[in-house]
Amino acid sequence: MDDNLLNDVVSAALKAGADTAEAVFAERKSLSVSVRLGELEEVEREEARDLGLRVFIGQRSATVSGSDISSEARAKLIERAVAMARLAPEDPYASLAPGDRMARGPFPELDLIDTYEPTAETLETQARLAEEGARSVEGVTNSDGGTASWSAATWRLVTSAGFSGAHAATGHSLSCSAIAGEGAGMERGGEGRSTRHFADLPGAGDIGREAGRSAVVRLNARKIASTTAPVIFENRLAMSLIGPLLGAISGPSIARGSSFLKDKLNQQVFARGVSLIEDPHRVRGLGSAPFDDEGVATVRRALIDDGVLTTWLLNTSSAKQLGLETTGHASRGLAGPSGVSTSNLTLSTGTRDQAGLMADAGTGLLVTSMFGPALNGNTGDWSVGCSGLWFENGEITGPVTEITVAGNLIDIYARLIPGTDLEFRGANNAPSILVDGLAIAGK
Repeated sequence: MDDNLLNDVVSAALKAGADTAEAVFAERKSLSVSVRLGELEEVEREEARDLGLRVFIGQRSATVSGSDISSEARAKLIERAVAMARLAPEDPYASLAPGDRMARGPFPELDLIDTYEPTAETLETQARLAEEGARSVEGVTNSDGGTASWSAATWRLVTSAGFSGAHAATGHSLSCSAIAGEGAGMERGGEGRSTRHFADLPGAGDIGREAGRSAVVRLNARKIASTTAPVIFENRLAMSLIGPLLGAISGPSIARGSSFLKDKLNQQVFARGVSLIEDPHRVRGLGSAPFDDEGVATVRRALIDDGVLTTWLLNTSSAKQLGLETTGHASRGLAGPSGVSTSNLTLSTGTRDQAGLMADAGTGLLVTSMFGPALNGNTGDWSVGCSGLWFENGEITGPVTEITVAGNLIDIYARLIPGTDLEFRGANNAPSILVDGLAIAGK
């Protein structure tokens, strides 16, 4: 579907009674192949084309979507959207994004499209190599399989205010899950990577071997007594500690008054020297886009600058509620109102690698797996189930399990110390993080 057809949809919506409107077209193709124990297990192919329409009548709005994009279906979709908007409750904050905030071309070249499209046979080979790598690790006794996939997606937006833009991206993914040990002592470990270009993926065997090692290192884990000790969150999961921050500074949360950071704008939240950078224009970035889902230009910014919280994450609606301007963080699907999201976040590095953080901490917990987080969004009280490695005098002494780590995020953020081992593994990345003196609940 091209811009002309979307313009026709928007024009037809205006003729049908809408004051303003925006149309979105999303197209996705994907192919995924899974193997287990050396045998082909699943081949899944998907192709989807969907049209979404949001219309505004005064302060009322409605959003509809459909996968049938024939002329007859488009006419019914437009009719339904306008009828729903006339019956919708009034929302003084619902509108298209302001015209002066819209992205203007030419858009930055982000190199998000890989022209290489792997065949099912190629993906099967990659999945097999990953699983073979995992099963080659001493101590691995079984496998949950390897999976390789490819996808290509396009998002196109046209509004009655004159905005027209599209961005497209490809994705290549490879993952593997291994099992070590026997019976009640079995442990699982996994590894996976996703990139925009196939050439940027690590070797399939390397991914498998890392999955195998992560399973084996968890064998013979012991329980520990409850205590208070330093905790290090390894780099591959450290952003999980930062995730609640994003919800707490989202415009909708601030507008509702349901955020533990609602009074912290332009205040010191992290230690000096700590920054959280958002770069939506990172070349080949998994979160890169030239504009947000309302067509507003995206920009590089420091959400945390030298420890200071600099901004809320705002879409058009939440910005209006707060008397501010949108920050280009709108995120929406084809149906429903906009939410907010970020893209390509990076936590700044410190001066010590993971071994150095352990040496500084002396005795404590290195978290390698997290599950079941719980958060009180109003107070920042946070806890998470985890397993990992215990260390004493800066040296690993063995795996530990069935642990809950808890604390208040306002206090945690103020005291966290980033390491130097930053790896760009996904859209959001951080080095290992040390937090001194967290409550650890064990046996």
